[in-house]
Amino acid sequence: MTRLAFRRTGTGPPLVLLHGIGMSHRAWSPVIDGLAERFDVIAVDLPGFGESPPLAAGAEPHPAALADAVAALLDELGIMAPVVAGNSLGGWVALELAEVRPTAAVVLISPAGLWPGRTPLYNRISLRATRWLARQWVEPLSRLVDHRFGRAVVLRQVVGRPFRMSPELARAMVWDMATGAGFDAALHAARDRHYLAWPGPEVPITVAFGSRDLLLRRQSRHVEQLPPGTRIELLPGCGHVPMSDDPSAVVALITAAARRIRLVEPA
Repeated sequence: MTRLAFRRTGTGPPLVLLHGIGMSHRAWSPVIDGLAERFDVIAVDLPGFGESPPLAAGAEPHPAALADAVAALLDELGIMAPVVAGNSLGGWVALELAEVRPTAAVVLISPAGLWPGRTPLYNRISLRATRWLARQWVEPLSRLVDHRFGRAVVLRQVVGRPFRMSPELARAMVWDMATGAGFDAALHAARDRHYLAWPGPEVPITVAFGSRDLLLRRQSRHVEQLPPGTRIELLPGCGHVPMSDDPSAVVALITAAARRIRLVEPA
């Protein structure tokens, strides 16, 4: 079984953070300290991303397989029934994780997999183009995002307010996209799939989309298939990866989900 890298900090009920394709746990950096005030935060590098190795040779890295790897890590750490928050591909993995082990609540931020059939062509082309550019031009792009204008040009597809992002995080996003060994296989594995089942009613679900999300278009957000009782939120001014756009809103979103099931006390 692949041993996953992760960052762990804070005290309180367990909270697992899962990043999107071509990223790492560093995508959650703007919100980790705020969440650590109330949670035992475990921010995971999914297989083939960040510092985690890919799945074993021959294993297809579809979202359910990625969830199995996360489940094995949580078993190893002795984590039971965490709140799980996932962004993009991480949201899809969060749902798959809730199918295979106890989960207190699920928070999906711009989740992948809600389309009705194959991954939409626009998403696949856009992600492949972003990956190609990052691999071909990682050094110049890393220098470009040191500047506000450069961050706006390079990251506007996934970040609604790139000028709020630190140069350090912007460089990390460029490098993670360029170097993630599992990118191509994970994108291919999800190509003909979408999420097919939902956790039982005992697992509350919150879904949030950024109002400036340029990657997940409306045809990728089939919210009508969400189970009854799902909370649907809008993050104003936020893009596909909203953690740097409005850290306080993301912290509040996740904290509210835990508060509704009385895992954390009111502020």
